Amino acid sequence: MAGSYEGSTGSKVGAVLRVTSGNFLEMFDFFLFGFYATYIAKAFFPSGDAFVSLMLTFMTFGAGFLMRPLGAVLLGAYVDRVGRRKGLITTLAIMAAGTVLIAFVPGYATIGLLAPGLVLVGRLLQGFSAGVELGGVSVYLSEMATPGRKGFYVSWQSGSQQVAIMAAAAIGYGLNHALMPEQMSEWGWRVPFFIGCALVPFLFYIRNSLEETKAFAERKHRPEAAEIFRTLAANWRIVLLGMLMVAMTTIAFYTITVYTPTFGKSVLKLTDTDSLLVTFCVAVSNLFWLPVMGALSDRIGRKPLLIVFSALTLLTAYPALTWLVGHVSFGAMLAVLLWFSFLYGSYNGAMVVALTEVVPVEVRTAGFSLAYSLATALFGGMTPLVATWLIEATGDKAAPGLWMSLGGALGLFATLVIYRGGKAMPAGAAASVR
Repeated sequence: MAGSYEGSTGSKVGAVLRVTSGNFLEMFDFFLFGFYATYIAKAFFPSGDAFVSLMLTFMTFGAGFLMRPLGAVLLGAYVDRVGRRKGLITTLAIMAAGTVLIAFVPGYATIGLLAPGLVLVGRLLQGFSAGVELGGVSVYLSEMATPGRKGFYVSWQSGSQQVAIMAAAAIGYGLNHALMPEQMSEWGWRVPFFIGCALVPFLFYIRNSLEETKAFAERKHRPEAAEIFRTLAANWRIVLLGMLMVAMTTIAFYTITVYTPTFGKSVLKLTDTDSLLVTFCVAVSNLFWLPVMGALSDRIGRKPLLIVFSALTLLTAYPALTWLVGHVSFGAMLAVLLWFSFLYGSYNGAMVVALTEVVPVEVRTAGFSLAYSLATALFGGMTPLVATWLIEATGDKAAPGLWMSLGGALGLFATLVIYRGGKAMPAGAAASVR
């Protein structure tokens, strides 16, 4: 259906589920790549040094994020020109291609260097698609939201990612109990990726039923790509500040989800089961705080939440991890990660909707996506790689906390600049927010 979206409350719930389906697939695969990094390293990047193999794996993981800015600009311009619905179907198709490729590539022992090369291609396709997926979904949710509830609706973009992490962690927990360690290393780690492939036809079906948003359907002018690029260039300051604001979110998110299983297993020497249970609980916590704080930002404004929780991240991330490495246990890891989840969920619940409000409407998808993808490419997507390197370089197991504190500092700085004087910094036709 290609008509404009209005809908009752019930139909809005259905639309939220349909539009966030692609986010689910994206984060399902991203989390699997991080959790099974040690198995992927053995299958595709074998070497005599486990650290080198793991670094090569995380470099491949991070390479996909370098494609995000390109996807944000090219696919973002496409979405802003042809519509939210058509654009989101296109991004899902590209993402699905990358997912299928990674799931079915034989290991290094079978096809040699072609194996890591094909895995890299799969990650690049996923990164190119993901460059606009988050922006497209966030903009769609902001444009279909009921008045005064935009923060609550947009928070479900991130909420869908938490459901994906819960599903992936639950599947991994079941496999660890059903299979022997040797079976997991040889082929068991691929099973969740196969499940992701099996979901693709269903996700296409439900996303294809999306309607266009009323806000986009009523726009009289549909800018061409060249015009969108010019508007983006004219608003480079808000894109840059948006990138710094997102840095807090994306570093925190990839620390507490994708990197947590590796940290628990390789650094703290906890079991796979413990790491999975902590990650599952973190996802549940995220899923609670995101809509709660999104709704709170609708009532008290975005600025107070952004300032408070970026500052708390800056001040507490490293001390919390220092305490954890000195008191290693399942309970201690759970407590620290739930604290980080509270910081992330509270900040992100306000941040995503704030970014949709400060970007000019003419380039809302492209501008949002470019700011978000730059932050993810330069900061968030590199989190597993940077965290692994920091520990190796410093000998300090709590060193990833310094990286997370940097995210808090960048988010705090950007928020203070954007909201100086109590209102959002004007950006073209961007609306002021509280």
